[in-house]
Amino acid sequence: MRHHDTEPATHREPASHRELREPATHPELREPAAAPVSAQAAEPRAAAELLSETELAARLRAAGCVFAEDEARLLRLTARGPAELERMTGRRAAGEPLEHVLGWADFDGLRIAVDPGVFVPRRRTEFLVRAALEAVAGTAAPVVLDLCCGTGAVGAAVVTRLGGAARLHAADLDPAAVRCARRNLHPLGGRVYEGDLFAALPAALRGTVHLLTANVPYVPTDDIPLLPSEARDHEPRTALDGGPDGLALLRRVAAEAYDWLAPGGTLLTETGSHQSGAAAGILREAGLTVRVVSDPEPPATVVTATRR
Repeated sequence: MRHHDTEPATHREPASHRELREPATHPELREPAAAPVSAQAAEPRAAAELLSETELAARLRAAGCVFAEDEARLLRLTARGPAELERMTGRRAAGEPLEHVLGWADFDGLRIAVDPGVFVPRRRTEFLVRAALEAVAGTAAPVVLDLCCGTGAVGAAVVTRLGGAARLHAADLDPAAVRCARRNLHPLGGRVYEGDLFAALPAALRGTVHLLTANVPYVPTDDIPLLPSEARDHEPRTALDGGPDGLALLRRVAAEAYDWLAPGGTLLTETGSHQSGAAAGILREAGLTVRVVSDPEPPATVVTATRR
């Protein structure tokens, strides 16, 4: 289960349209880098040398990848030889998300491990990380809970930005996501639980959470067919489908959040801009003090809800 981009096809940028940056260098989160092309072991010409970036970009562009040059560079840097590069290129050309092909996503400057079939963290969600950091500014060693954590990208970014000065817990219903999150969060001292929302957590956490990031799925069920095929075909439905109005999971979180938050603790959730008023209402009804914040580029809306 994971946060997602809502606002269907016209607002959701597929991986080939998202901004790409150099891989992060955070030591705990970085996958072993592929050897430079010049250092690859010599292979018979019959197996082919690595395609040039120009040749590779041409193939990707023909398959509909808008940022083909950037993707070609990343594929060549990641592949451990011509045969693997050919397989990776075929997967990408067939429409598999670039992050699944590479095995990682760049999120808030970190290299986050992403396995096939797991929700890909969106760049727009970096705004939620910034809002979360503001919420715990001045709190020493905050308890952080990343609910519906997916890969654990949000928790990893928050803890890293706090310099490791946080006690991190995360949970997700999807076993594949939990495996991924453990790879990303265990090196940071995080604990990851498998289960349905708060039911996955140890009772001792109740009433102690200073920061609760609950980036729940918020695409209305009827809008799922409008999502890009990268999301529809390659990411779990549970990470996308937010029920009839996109707010079903948020209602469940709101029903219990007050009891899990410490006094002064804050819940943050991402939502579609057109849903923010309804989402804020749900959290107010749960006894929390709410505000809505947004960022224009990339478009992102976050609802913050604080226990007073």
